[in-house]
Amino acid sequence: MKISANSIRLGHIIVYKDELWLVAKVPDHVKPGKGPAYVQVELKNLRTGSKLNERLSSTEHLEKASLEQRKCQYLYPDNNQLVLMAIDDFEQIYVDSKILEDKIVYLQDNMEVILESHNEKALRIILPTTVILEITETSPHIKGSTINASYKPAILTNSITVMVP
Repeated sequence: MKISANSIRLGHIIVYKDELWLVAKVPDHVKPGKGPAYVQVELKNLRTGSKLNERLSSTEHLEKASLEQRKCQYLYPDNNQLVLMAIDDFEQIYVDSKILEDKIVYLQDNMEVILESHNEKALRIILPTTVILEITETSPHIKGSTINASYKPAILTNSITVMVP
């Protein structure tokens, strides 16, 4: 499907220079005082992981990749792979764990995720927008700090440290 450079958004996967690219940052729409308008976009190659900054004309049209989305359930890790089960036909799917990057710490057993693939190749896993985690450790309450909102570090069950009131 062809889309205008003006309608490119963060997270879109486009076909550019015969490769699949992920829009990695929010595109910057620029209309200079002199000259035509353009869109400054940062792209990440899904095959090699390299990044590219491109200046596209606002009248340019690009091909948006057609992705197949499939609801899956995360089962368990297996070496450097994640084992997912398709909800519709219970097929087990093995996916490289690198496609989740730093979001892998939020993955929980039996979590429902969406697997996006292009031409039978898994491209990314979309996690739910919210995850419920339990606090395992936190520092004691600071006495006399009730006037201002104060935050203290807390360690979650997945070993991530967050600030909590």
